[in-house]
Amino acid sequence: MLKWIQDPEHRRKVQVELNKGESKHSLARALFFNRLGEIRDRSYEDQLHRASGLQLLISAIVTWNSIYISRAIETLRANGIHIPEENIQHISPLGWEHIALTGDYVWNLNQKVNFEKLRPLREIKIKVK
Repeated sequence: MLKWIQDPEHRRKVQVELNKGESKHSLARALFFNRLGEIRDRSYEDQLHRASGLQLLISAIVTWNSIYISRAIETLRANGIHIPEENIQHISPLGWEHIALTGDYVWNLNQKVNFEKLRPLREIKIKVK
C-alpha cells in the first residue's frame, strides 16, 4: 500500500494492467450479451463449457486482431510511415467494434487457414507531416 502511495510509476503500471483486464471484460460482456452476462446453466460441466466457449471466442478475436494489427503496421512502415516501437505497446487487440457479433458461430475444423491470403486492409489516406 505504501508503494502505491509513494510511487507514481507503480500506480501507472497498475492502472495499465487494470485497463487491460477491463478491456477483456468489456469484450466478454459484448460477446455474452444474449444472456445479459449471466451463466444460467445448472450443472458445473455446462457452466464450464459455456465459460470455455466464451474464452475461445475472446481468443479468436484477439488472434484475428493481432494478425491484422501486425499486418497494418508492416504495411504502414512499408509505405514510409514511421511508427515508433514505444507506441506499439499501447495498441490493444481487444477491440471488437469492427466485428459483427450477432449470428451463428460456425466452426469448420476441416477448413485450412492460409494467413498469406487474408482480407485486404482498408485503404486510408494518411497525411504525413
